[in-house]
Amino acid sequence: MSDPTIKGLPPPPKSYDGSGLRIAIVHARWNDAVIKALLDGTVRKLKEQGVKEENIVVKSVPGSYELPFACKQLIEGGKTQSANAAPSMLASTTNLLSLIDSSAGSADRPATPAQSASKPSGSAPTASTAPFDAIIAIGCLIKGSTMHFEYICDAVTHGLMRVQLDTGTPVVFGVLTALTDEQALQRAGIGKGESKGHNHGEDWALAAVELSAQTAEWSKGVL
Repeated sequence: MSDPTIKGLPPPPKSYDGSGLRIAIVHARWNDAVIKALLDGTVRKLKEQGVKEENIVVKSVPGSYELPFACKQLIEGGKTQSANAAPSMLASTTNLLSLIDSSAGSADRPATPAQSASKPSGSAPTASTAPFDAIIAIGCLIKGSTMHFEYICDAVTHGLMRVQLDTGTPVVFGVLTALTDEQALQRAGIGKGESKGHNHGEDWALAAVELSAQTAEWSKGVL
Protein backbone atom coordinates (compact mmCIF):
# COMPACT_ATOMS: atom_id res chain seq x y z
CA MET A 1 0.00 0.00 0.00
CA SER A 2 1.39 3.40 -0.98
CA ASP A 3 2.04 6.09 1.61
CA PRO A 4 -0.66 8.79 1.23
CA THR A 5 1.66 11.40 2.79
CA ILE A 6 3.98 11.31 -0.25
CA LYS A 7 2.54 14.09 -2.36
CA GLY A 8 3.82 16.08 -5.29
CA LEU A 9 3.60 19.84 -5.56
CA PRO A 10 0.35 20.91 -7.25
CA PRO A 11 0.69 22.97 -10.45
CA PRO A 12 1.49 26.68 -9.82
CA PRO A 13 -1.27 29.22 -10.55
CA LYS A 14 0.67 30.31 -13.64
CA SER A 15 3.48 28.88 -15.74
CA TYR A 16 6.99 30.31 -15.53
CA ASP A 17 9.72 30.43 -18.16
CA GLY A 18 13.08 29.30 -16.82
CA SER A 19 15.08 29.95 -19.98
CA GLY A 20 16.73 33.07 -18.57
CA LEU A 21 17.50 31.66 -15.14
CA ARG A 22 20.73 30.49 -13.55
CA ILE A 23 20.18 27.90 -10.84
CA ALA A 24 22.69 26.25 -8.49
CA ILE A 25 22.21 22.88 -6.82
CA VAL A 26 24.26 21.94 -3.76
CA HIS A 27 23.88 18.36 -2.59
CA ALA A 28 25.26 16.29 0.26
CA ARG A 29 26.87 12.92 -0.47
CA TRP A 30 25.49 10.91 2.46
CA ASN A 31 22.90 8.30 1.38
CA ASP A 32 24.22 8.38 -2.16
CA ALA A 33 21.48 6.34 -3.89
CA VAL A 34 18.77 8.65 -2.61
CA ILE A 35 20.78 11.78 -3.39
CA LYS A 36 21.50 10.66 -6.96
CA ALA A 37 17.80 10.04 -7.66
CA LEU A 38 16.81 13.39 -6.16
CA LEU A 39 19.51 15.22 -8.13
CA ASP A 40 18.48 13.55 -11.38
CA GLY A 41 14.83 14.45 -10.77
CA THR A 42 15.70 18.04 -9.96
CA VAL A 43 17.87 18.59 -13.04
CA ARG A 44 15.36 16.88 -15.32
CA LYS A 45 12.49 19.07 -14.12
CA LEU A 46 14.57 22.26 -14.34
CA LYS A 47 15.26 21.49 -18.00
CA GLU A 48 11.56 20.82 -18.58
CA GLN A 49 10.88 24.32 -17.22
CA GLY A 50 13.26 25.79 -19.78
CA VAL A 51 16.40 26.23 -17.68
CA LYS A 52 19.40 25.69 -19.95
CA GLU A 53 21.76 22.87 -19.02
CA GLU A 54 24.77 25.19 -19.09
CA ASN A 55 23.05 27.44 -16.54
CA ILE A 56 22.56 24.66 -13.99
CA VAL A 57 25.56 24.56 -11.65
CA VAL A 58 25.91 21.45 -9.46
CA LYS A 59 28.22 21.29 -6.44
CA SER A 60 28.56 18.74 -3.64
CA VAL A 61 29.52 18.80 0.02
CA PRO A 62 30.17 15.93 2.45
CA GLY A 63 26.94 16.12 4.45
CA SER A 64 23.76 18.09 5.05
CA TYR A 65 25.33 20.08 7.89
CA GLU A 66 27.58 21.78 5.33
CA LEU A 67 24.71 22.85 3.06
CA PRO A 68 23.97 26.30 4.59
CA PHE A 69 27.61 27.38 4.38
CA ALA A 70 27.96 26.07 0.83
CA CYS A 71 24.78 27.83 -0.30
CA LYS A 72 25.92 31.16 1.12
CA GLN A 73 29.35 30.86 -0.48
CA LEU A 74 27.86 29.94 -3.85
CA ILE A 75 25.51 32.93 -3.76
CA GLU A 76 28.38 35.28 -2.95
CA GLY A 77 30.63 33.57 -5.49
CA GLY A 78 27.99 34.01 -8.19
CA LYS A 79 27.80 37.72 -7.48
CA THR A 80 31.58 38.03 -7.61
CA GLN A 81 31.74 36.11 -10.88
CA SER A 82 29.10 38.39 -12.37
CA ALA A 83 30.97 41.52 -11.27
CA ASN A 84 34.25 40.21 -12.69
CA ALA A 85 32.62 39.35 -16.00
CA ALA A 86 31.05 42.80 -16.45
CA PRO A 87 33.17 45.12 -18.63
CA SER A 88 34.43 48.23 -16.88
CA MET A 89 33.52 51.72 -18.11
CA LEU A 90 37.21 52.41 -18.88
CA ALA A 91 37.53 49.28 -21.00
CA SER A 92 34.29 50.10 -22.82
CA THR A 93 35.48 53.63 -23.64
CA THR A 94 38.87 52.38 -24.81
CA ASN A 95 37.29 49.74 -27.03
CA LEU A 96 34.94 52.32 -28.55
CA LEU A 97 37.80 54.71 -29.37
CA SER A 98 39.81 51.86 -30.87
CA LEU A 99 36.83 50.88 -32.97
CA ILE A 100 36.45 54.46 -34.30
CA ASP A 101 40.18 54.72 -35.11
CA SER A 102 40.31 51.35 -36.83
CA SER A 103 37.16 51.96 -38.86
CA ALA A 104 38.48 55.33 -40.06
CA GLY A 105 41.79 53.85 -41.12
CA SER A 106 40.37 50.76 -42.78
CA ALA A 107 37.43 52.23 -44.67
CA ASP A 108 39.05 51.45 -48.03
CA ARG A 109 40.82 48.31 -46.86
CA PRO A 110 39.30 44.89 -47.75
CA ALA A 111 38.31 42.68 -44.87
CA THR A 112 40.77 39.96 -43.89
CA PRO A 113 39.64 36.32 -43.76
CA ALA A 114 39.68 36.50 -39.95
CA GLN A 115 37.42 39.55 -39.95
CA SER A 116 34.94 38.06 -42.37
CA ALA A 117 34.82 34.60 -40.82
CA SER A 118 31.56 33.77 -39.13
CA LYS A 119 31.18 32.11 -35.73
CA PRO A 120 31.39 28.31 -36.02
CA SER A 121 27.92 26.81 -36.13
CA GLY A 122 28.88 23.97 -33.84
CA SER A 123 30.21 26.10 -30.97
CA ALA A 124 29.01 25.23 -27.49
CA PRO A 125 26.44 27.54 -25.85
CA THR A 126 27.89 30.07 -23.47
CA ALA A 127 27.02 29.67 -19.81
CA SER A 128 25.57 32.65 -17.98
CA THR A 129 27.74 34.53 -15.49
CA ALA A 130 24.79 36.31 -13.88
CA PRO A 131 24.23 35.92 -10.13
CA PHE A 132 22.26 32.82 -9.20
CA ASP A 133 18.51 33.29 -9.25
CA ALA A 134 17.98 30.48 -6.75
CA ILE A 135 19.82 27.70 -4.91
CA ILE A 136 18.46 24.21 -4.30
CA ALA A 137 19.95 22.46 -1.26
CA ILE A 138 19.60 18.68 -1.43
CA GLY A 139 20.32 16.32 1.45
CA CYS A 140 18.99 13.18 3.09
CA LEU A 141 18.91 12.64 6.85
CA ILE A 142 17.72 9.28 8.20
CA LYS A 143 17.10 8.79 11.90
CA GLY A 144 19.49 6.48 13.73
CA SER A 145 19.81 5.40 17.35
CA THR A 146 21.26 8.69 18.67
CA MET A 147 20.25 12.35 18.84
CA HIS A 148 22.46 13.21 15.85
CA PHE A 149 19.43 13.22 13.53
CA GLU A 150 17.52 15.80 15.58
CA TYR A 151 20.47 18.15 16.00
CA ILE A 152 21.42 18.13 12.31
CA CYS A 153 17.82 18.53 11.11
CA ASP A 154 17.33 21.57 13.33
CA ALA A 155 20.66 23.18 12.45
CA VAL A 156 20.30 22.70 8.70
CA THR A 157 16.71 23.94 8.62
CA HIS A 158 17.49 27.14 10.48
CA GLY A 159 20.77 27.60 8.59
CA LEU A 160 19.18 27.45 5.14
CA MET A 161 16.39 29.79 6.19
CA ARG A 162 18.95 32.28 7.48
CA VAL A 163 20.93 32.16 4.21
CA GLN A 164 17.98 33.14 2.04
CA LEU A 165 16.85 35.88 4.42
CA ASP A 166 20.38 37.30 4.71
CA THR A 167 21.19 37.20 0.98
CA GLY A 168 17.81 37.82 -0.63
CA THR A 169 18.34 34.82 -2.90
CA PRO A 170 15.74 32.02 -2.71
CA VAL A 171 17.05 28.81 -1.14
CA VAL A 172 14.83 25.80 -1.74
CA PHE A 173 14.78 23.33 1.16
CA GLY A 174 15.48 19.97 -0.46
CA VAL A 175 16.52 18.01 2.61
CA LEU A 176 14.65 14.78 3.31
CA THR A 177 14.22 14.09 7.04
CA ALA A 178 13.15 10.44 7.09
CA LEU A 179 12.62 8.01 9.95
CA THR A 180 13.49 4.95 7.86
CA ASP A 181 15.47 4.07 4.75
CA GLU A 182 12.28 3.17 2.89
CA GLN A 183 10.73 6.56 3.64
CA ALA A 184 13.74 8.23 2.02
CA LEU A 185 13.66 5.90 -1.00
CA GLN A 186 9.94 6.55 -1.51
CA ARG A 187 10.48 10.30 -1.48
CA ALA A 188 13.22 9.93 -4.07
CA GLY A 189 10.92 7.90 -6.33
CA ILE A 190 12.92 4.69 -5.92
CA GLY A 191 10.93 2.82 -3.27
CA LYS A 192 11.36 -0.94 -3.01
CA GLY A 193 7.65 -1.72 -2.89
CA GLU A 194 5.02 -1.86 -5.61
CA SER A 195 4.73 1.92 -5.46
CA LYS A 196 8.04 3.67 -6.11
CA GLY A 197 6.77 6.83 -4.45
CA HIS A 198 7.38 10.33 -5.75
CA ASN A 199 10.64 12.11 -6.56
CA HIS A 200 10.56 15.33 -4.56
CA GLY A 201 13.44 16.71 -6.61
CA GLU A 202 10.83 17.58 -9.23
CA ASP A 203 8.95 19.71 -6.69
CA TRP A 204 12.11 21.54 -5.65
CA ALA A 205 12.89 22.40 -9.27
CA LEU A 206 9.40 23.81 -9.79
CA ALA A 207 9.72 25.84 -6.59
CA ALA A 208 13.10 27.25 -7.67
CA VAL A 209 11.81 28.44 -11.04
CA GLU A 210 8.67 29.94 -9.53
CA LEU A 211 10.51 31.73 -6.72
CA SER A 212 13.15 33.04 -9.13
CA ALA A 213 10.52 34.54 -11.42
CA GLN A 214 8.52 36.01 -8.56
CA THR A 215 11.58 37.48 -6.86
CA ALA A 216 12.61 39.21 -10.10
CA GLU A 217 9.13 40.71 -10.44
CA TRP A 218 8.87 41.80 -6.82
CA SER A 219 12.32 43.46 -6.92
CA LYS A 220 11.06 45.63 -9.79
CA GLY A 221 7.92 46.61 -7.89
CA VAL A 222 5.69 44.34 -9.97
CA LEU A 223 3.27 43.00 -7.37
